Amino acid sequence: MPTTIGANLARQKLANDELVVCLGVNQMRTPNIAMIAAACGFDAIYIDLEHNPTSLETAAAICVAALGLGVTPIARVTSHDPHDATRILDCGAQGVMVPHIQNAAEARAVVEACRFAPIGHRSAAGTVPALGYAPLKQPEINKLLNEHTLLIAMLETPEAIENVDAIAAVDGIDVVHIGSTDLSTEMGIPGDYQHPRMRAAFEATAAAAKHHGKAMGVGGVREDLAFQTWLVQLGVRYLTSGSDVGYILSAGRADVRQQRAIPLKSA
Repeated sequence: MPTTIGANLARQKLANDELVVCLGVNQMRTPNIAMIAAACGFDAIYIDLEHNPTSLETAAAICVAALGLGVTPIARVTSHDPHDATRILDCGAQGVMVPHIQNAAEARAVVEACRFAPIGHRSAAGTVPALGYAPLKQPEINKLLNEHTLLIAMLETPEAIENVDAIAAVDGIDVVHIGSTDLSTEMGIPGDYQHPRMRAAFEATAAAAKHHGKAMGVGGVREDLAFQTWLVQLGVRYLTSGSDVGYILSAGRADVRQQRAIPLKSA
């Protein structure tokens, strides 16, 4: 478990060029999901606030639970509104995924909102859960949060891929992350992640990330170890490998299929 105040396991692993494996939290509403993620060996969880009804208060409780377990709590926020990102960061998240980043200007706006001066202009709330409410002076609070907050720009359209080099060049962005489901949908090939155009997008993003010293992330590619292996060898270091709903459906369907196949013996 982290011993340094504010330590962010996922950010540390990315800095060391290690693979971060993340669990998507879509429907679970209790802090127990953080313990479950830790028991499974996940490095991080991301709480999906974009596509699900999870409230800020619920998300904050899950984030706080994760903090003491060595699991990095991240939230996928709903929009580019800076308050979406900064409120959940103030409430315990150690990182945010901002959806639908199209260009460098939008990436810079994320940095402006989520990092303190002189890097950005995040509003100072004093000590926060991510620092364990340690009794620190404001300069140290700002410094630690700037160092340990993980900012992830989600690329989900062909336009974003065209601008990936400029997005990856933005100081303060840590991860350029392809949202595979949205990107493939925008390309007119929904779910066809191995299509040549999708492979080209993965390759362009990997090249941009490497060139600018950033990490590359991918979400949506699940239950396909061979393709996940290709992605990791390409350079992906942040991988959302599955979600609470996905794992329940997968295991549940498998069990039900097996049980339906049990021969019935007449009395």
